[in-house]
Formats: sequence, structure tokens, C-alpha cells
Amino acid sequence: MPFSAVAHASVMPADPDQDAVARAGTLRVLTCGSVDDGKSTLIGRLLHDTRFVREDEAATLALDSRRWGTTEGELDFALLVDGLEAEREQGITIDVAYRFFATPRRAFVLVDAPGHEQYTRNMATGASNADLAVLLVDARKGLLDQTRRHAAIVALLGIRHVVLAVNKIDLIGFDAERFDAVTADFRAVAGPLGFASITAVPISARFGDNVTAKSARTPWYAGPPLLRCLETLDTGEAQRAAQPFRFPVQWVNRPNLDFRGVSGTVATGRIAVGDPVVVAASGLMTRIERIVTFDGDRSGAVAGEAVTLTFAEPIDVARGDLLADPKQRPAVTRRFAANLVWMADAALKAGRRVLIKTGSGASATASATRIVHRLEIATLATQSADRLALNDVGRIELETPAPLALDPYAENRETGSFILIDPATHATLAAGMVIEALDGARDVHRHPALINAAARARAKSQVPLVAWLTGLPGSGKSTIANLAEARLHALGHHCAVLDGDALRQGLNADLGFEPAARSENVRRVGEVARLMTEAGLIVIVALVSPFRADRERVAELFPEGRFLEVFVDAPVETCRARDPKGLYAKADSGKILGFTGRDAPYEAPLAPAIVLDTTREIAELSAERLAALIHARATATSASSLDSADL
Repeated sequence: MPFSAVAHASVMPADPDQDAVARAGTLRVLTCGSVDDGKSTLIGRLLHDTRFVREDEAATLALDSRRWGTTEGELDFALLVDGLEAEREQGITIDVAYRFFATPRRAFVLVDAPGHEQYTRNMATGASNADLAVLLVDARKGLLDQTRRHAAIVALLGIRHVVLAVNKIDLIGFDAERFDAVTADFRAVAGPLGFASITAVPISARFGDNVTAKSARTPWYAGPPLLRCLETLDTGEAQRAAQPFRFPVQWVNRPNLDFRGVSGTVATGRIAVGDPVVVAASGLMTRIERIVTFDGDRSGAVAGEAVTLTFAEPIDVARGDLLADPKQRPAVTRRFAANLVWMADAALKAGRRVLIKTGSGASATASATRIVHRLEIATLATQSADRLALNDVGRIELETPAPLALDPYAENRETGSFILIDPATHATLAAGMVIEALDGARDVHRHPALINAAARARAKSQVPLVAWLTGLPGSGKSTIANLAEARLHALGHHCAVLDGDALRQGLNADLGFEPAARSENVRRVGEVARLMTEAGLIVIVALVSPFRADRERVAELFPEGRFLEVFVDAPVETCRARDPKGLYAKADSGKILGFTGRDAPYEAPLAPAIVLDTTREIAELSAERLAALIHARATATSASSLDSADL
């Protein structure tokens, strides 16, 4: 049967009312489902019936339908979006295709996401900015595992509205009972996912039934056609404007010496001239002096608008910073839980180091400290796991060396999303959604200091840094640290020694010696050392710190070149012979358990700044060499030239 005889959809006007479209807002629609459910055909049908197919595209479509089509010579609408050669040969969607069209009521961006499980990562990419998901189901097959997978990912990615398009209704004789059964099955699956709305529509994407107009072949269906569902959905723009103000800084705008502003798009909320704002991470506050646009100054701006902001009082702001309402701030944290869609071939395991880029544009290194669980797609139950494989969805915990400003994704999709990146290849590894900060103290925000780290360093005429001495018990760390401090003091430097035993008697007296407690011991010492360097001091740490990953995490707290890992190298036989505190003897007698060098491991540095071999040289010579290295680093940059960027 020729196409013209079976088209049941009315044709929309080619020139929509632009004012009406602007009022409704652009709707970003994700189409997803299992392989061969008809996603690409549906998009092609929508484009064709709304006259968003150009004459040359129509001619190409007719030619390609004869060459590649699967519709027995009729127009194969899937070919309008299945652009890759591999897709046409296999009859599946691999890449993510984006198409624009508009009706008199609204503008749309359609996202055709892959259906095959192998390309779940592509589907997650397409879903990241969508307002609504059209989830297609083959009326003959009903719900499949991939349908459940896509529904779960759609929910995790914060899409609150779903249209269940029960496609190929023509192939089951427009059976109302079958449609009702598929709809009931999906509502049962979707119940735990918390969608705000689910609308089920029986359609035939191939022939146009209930796509852009009601079909006479489904008299039992009382609802609207698919297009009307899309046209009338509230996108939540008003809700975004009512959320707390968030402004990711995309660019520090300095066209000349007389103008300095920050450019970006208001993610959520609204801002007006005179309003107070805070840089979430630093706590620095100011007021908005001007709101500048290409068309001139404005008195205010709301979510979705791109503007440049200038400040009444100058403050330090950089690309990736997040401006916020001082009374409704995001969490500023180094540790947080997140849902993750893992997109890499190599599995994610605890301890893996990655790069993170947040929705606000901030970038940092990060460590996956724990795999909490993975989601079993078939049942939507969670299972304990020690890794996430390709296309797995799961919950993890992440830690960064510097605090990040984040909102829970459920509250703010703009500032609660992130991606993980391979630091070696720069390939995207995962899409993530923040669940919550893991800090015990919530709603705690940094108060800006009147004197910054650079000013303190200039006052001491030195570049503050940390020399972290690691090695086995008895290797000579504390002795060398004290001798090096004395030498540096004689040279006029301001120093402090953080000794592991002294800290164990005070700050860390509550910690034991099991691996988790050892890691926490190192973390606390690193934080204290960071605070001391911000005071302008040179800090010498003497700490066994047996695990390489713990030392690497501490190193990331400091600017490049300001953390010197010092390996105090002595074999266990030498340390045991010295045994200055009798610890090896106690370990041998069973009085000390988990003693490093005997029954607990030690991981030597791979690339230390300096190696002090205390079996070959006396402690005084090792201390002299260490002091010389620190003195050279601490005076390499003139203290008078230091600024905030240096520190």
C-alpha cells in the first residue's frame, strides 16, 4: 500500500507563531527503548508530518528508502535520523541523533538514543539534558530488560515525565486489551522510580496513528495524540526560576582595563542588580553592580539567560566557580555519594583515580573510594558490588582533594551532575548524579579571611610547602625532620614539624592501626599540614604513612611543586637492628599487632622528590641534603611576587 494512502496524521503549519513558541519554551525530548522498537521511525514521522523535512532531504529519503529501507518500498522514516552507515546496515541506532522542529505551540529538540544494551552509555549522554522521555515499547513484545534499563537511567538522570509510546499497534490489530496490559506492566515497573507523570499512547510510527493527530483506528483511546502531549507539557521553567540562585562562571570577561565581569548562564533562580552573591567554594561575598547583555544592561536575569555580571566590590573569581545566594548555598564538600552510569570497557573499582568535571564547569582529580552497590535492572533491586562494568548503573562514593560546590541532583540537575574522565586518554568514563555530601557537618561554609595565604607567605618571605617524610618505623624520619628544621631555622625560615607519634597522642588519639584508621590518620595530618602552609609555614611531616594511595591523596591538597615526598629508605633489617623504641621486639612478642614492617605492608614511593638512604649516610648528612632541597624550593620564587594564584 502506498504511503499516501495510509497517512493518518494531519500536517502542521510550516511557520509557527514565534511568540507562542517562546512562551511555551523549548522541550528537549529523549526517545529510547529496545532495539527495533521504532525510535528513529517515530522521529522521522514527526519531522515529516510537521514539515521539517526539506525537499532535498525528502528526495534523498525516497532514494535511501529504496536502497536501505525495511518498509517494502514505502518511505522509511528511520533513515532521516539513522545517519551512520553501520546503523543503516544493521537496522539499529548507534549514535545519538539530535533533530529540531516546531509547531505553532512549541519548539522541540528530539534526541534519538540507541536502543541496544551495548550503547547504553550513548543513551545516558542523550538523556542528560532532556525534559521528557518518550519510551517506546513494541506492542507485540511488551516490556524487555532494556526497557527497564532505560526507565531506570531516565529516572536517575532526573527526567520526571515519561510518555509510554506503545508502538506498532497496527501489528496487533489495534488491540485495546494488549495496550492496557503493556501500560499496566510499565506502571508497575515505574512505581519505585518516582516519575511525576506517565502518559501512555498507542501509536503506529510507520503509519502515523496517534502521532500528530488522533487515529480513527483506536476509537477506544480517549487520550491526546503524542504531539499534543509534548506540546502541553509544563517544562518546569517557572520552577527553575524559583530555585535558589546558581550561576556557574564560564568565563572571566576582561576586554580592557576598565571592565571586569564574569560571564555565564543563570542555571537556576534569578538575580537582580544590588543582590548579594557568594562564591560558594571560597565564601567570598559581594553585590551585583551590573547585569550586562549584548543588548545592553538589565535590572535582572532569570534561569536560562546568558549574562555578564559585574561586582560592586572586587573579589577573586575564576572559571568553574559557582556563584550562589548567600542564604541558600550549595554543599561545599570533598566527599559525596553519587549514582553513576559507567561507560568504559574497563570496570570501575574502588581506588581508581579519575578527573571529574561538574555541571558548573569545575574540574578536579577524584578517587572512587567505595563502590556501594549496583542496580539489577531486571528487578530494580540493588546488589553489593566491588566494581561497575560497562553499562552498569550503581552508587559510588567519591573524594576530591579540594572541595567542590554541589547540589543533590534531585534538587538541581544543573549543579548536581558531573562526568568522570580518564586522566590519560581524556575519554569520558561515566555520567554521574550527586546524591548527597558525606561530611558529618552539613550546612557548614567557609568564612572568607581578611588575610590570604599569599599575604602570609609574603610576610614570611618564603614559599610555603610540605616535605612529607615516609618510611618504615625506625628508618630515621623523626630524627631527620628535627635536624632539618634546625638547619632551616638557622637560615631564617619559619618551619614546623608534624611528628606521627606526637599526633597520635593528641589529635589522632582516637585512631587505631587498622588500614582504615591509618588512612584517616594520614588524611588528618594532611589537612593540618595544608592549614599550616596557608599560614605561610614550611611543614616537615614525619609519618610512616604506609599506603601509596593515601600519600597521593594528600599530595593533591597542595599546588604543584609544594608537596615533596621524601623517602627515608632503610631496609627492615636495619630498622629492626636499631629499634629505638622497642616496637619491633613488642611486635615479635605479639604485644603489637598489624605492625608495619612485620605483619602489615609498606608501599614505597614510586617517584619521590629525594631518597635519603640512612644505611649509607648519617642522619646529619641526610638532614643537610633535605634542608638544602627545601631551602631551594622555598626561595625559588620571590615572596614579594606571590599572589593568590600561586597559592
